[in-house]
Amino acid sequence: MNIECKVADGFGRKCRSLIGRAGDLRMLASAGRRVSGVSRVTVLLIVAVALLAGGCRTHRQGARFPGAAQGGSPVNVEFLHLSKPRRQLIEEAQTWIGTPYKYAENKKHKGSDCSGMVLSVYLDALGIKLPRNSAAQAEFCTPIGLRQVLPGDLVFFATGKDPDRVSHVGIMLDYENFIHVSTSKGVVISKITTPYYTRTIMGFGKVPGV
Repeated sequence: MNIECKVADGFGRKCRSLIGRAGDLRMLASAGRRVSGVSRVTVLLIVAVALLAGGCRTHRQGARFPGAAQGGSPVNVEFLHLSKPRRQLIEEAQTWIGTPYKYAENKKHKGSDCSGMVLSVYLDALGIKLPRNSAAQAEFCTPIGLRQVLPGDLVFFATGKDPDRVSHVGIMLDYENFIHVSTSKGVVISKITTPYYTRTIMGFGKVPGV
């Protein structure tokens, strides 16, 4: 498996993945779309499942992140060799599950939007203050690739009218699951490999100092 990604203008990316498995190719054919002639990281994200299935679970700091929860169920993240700050981020983030969506708010259990939850989780868990909106949070972060992602890193999407502008953010729980605020369901756990998110993902980011 050979994966090559190049960052272009913030979190817009041109990605190319060479995968030999027929099943993976079928997935790529159905999920890969182009926006303004630029291929996004959708191809790269489909590889997440293949990485897990291919025995790559332990290549990041010796940690394993097994299990995949749906909706409101916490993900079983094993904290073996995971740094204390990242453990604190994951623990705090999962206490937000079930919080309803509320635009321009960031109150646990009462209401929050996506960037408000991310801001509050980082502030409460680590005392790190992030910018208020998702686009500014993306600029604040250091862009990273899928192979560099650790629990606690951020994932950014373009879910608004502009397909090249970050408008949604979540916190990665493992290589596939992320926690975020859905406008219809509130704070939930979703998979980056679902069609909607593979179409809209812009990239991943590491918050400086974590």
